[in-house]
Amino acid sequence: MFLRDIWYFALPGETLKRGAMVHKVLLGEPLVIGRDEAGEVFALRDICPHRGVPLSAGVLLDAKSSGCGAATVECPYHGWKFRTDGHCAEIPSLVPGQDVEVSRIRVRRYPVREVNGNLWVYMADEKRADLAPTHEPPAMPGFDGRTANIRETMIFSCHVDHAVIGLMDPAHGPFVHRAWWWRTRKSIHEKSKAFAPSELGFAMVEHKPSSNSAAYKILGGAPTTEISFRLPGIRIEQIKAGRNRLVGLTSVTPIDETTTEITQSFYWTMPFLSAIKPIARHFMRAFLAQDRDMVDLQQQGLRFDPRLMLINDADVQAKWYQRLKSEWQDAIEQGRPFANPVKPATLRWRS
Repeated sequence: MFLRDIWYFALPGETLKRGAMVHKVLLGEPLVIGRDEAGEVFALRDICPHRGVPLSAGVLLDAKSSGCGAATVECPYHGWKFRTDGHCAEIPSLVPGQDVEVSRIRVRRYPVREVNGNLWVYMADEKRADLAPTHEPPAMPGFDGRTANIRETMIFSCHVDHAVIGLMDPAHGPFVHRAWWWRTRKSIHEKSKAFAPSELGFAMVEHKPSSNSAAYKILGGAPTTEISFRLPGIRIEQIKAGRNRLVGLTSVTPIDETTTEITQSFYWTMPFLSAIKPIARHFMRAFLAQDRDMVDLQQQGLRFDPRLMLINDADVQAKWYQRLKSEWQDAIEQGRPFANPVKPATLRWRS
């Protein structure tokens, strides 16, 4: 099951130009996401209600070209036009006197927001599809209006839960991410981190990076980091080094039950980092690929439907994730405010 009535990362905003549309599957649902000539982004169900053709295969017409007084998506099969709010604006085959209320025909519209260059889509339960979102998607702290400096996306062949739990797993680093520039098996030592509840999730409160996290040293000064997780699968790491700031956004988006998309984005204030983008991109790809390869290996065991265990303290974040999911679903179904089940705690593990 996927969480509903919540925002999911859909696309980097810079990949969607004015007058363009793209097809995207989220939570097993087909969407067409587009940007009109005015720069406004919209998202509709990517199926024409007439004969089932994907609307993304058609064209996005501006208000003047459409002849409908508004931007419309034109289906390639019979030319039915739909405004970006989902309502049908024209059926070319109709002749005067035929009794069809065109404006009552519509395709589902999904709320969409563009924040810090990230396009978020609100995936409500179908029975609540016409209700306004109950909250807003996350903004990157300290980067008002700014877009990502670098991104990398990779597909994992697994259910979203395994991708999310792998993302927050603190103990796999020395085994999965072995590299001279990051960590080795010999670097394992005990760690103790304080956690607290945060918006729709929890946070590892601000602290000095571990001594075996050598990559932080390139930022100079005495860096501190704070790592937060929020539903449905969003990890934000804030690193401060004097007046410099670097924020990493990792978004986990379910495409369907066996396919998950991971997008890693970084924002920074240090100009010198832009000069090493090619190197940084190589490391990002290598890091994500290591996680992907382990998830692929994990599927070999999971196909036998084994019982899995979670231990304290290394797997407590995974337990919190399951509790957060359950509470979110219960709160939605019961029509009450979400009550964060996470309590302040200090967790200890070796990695």
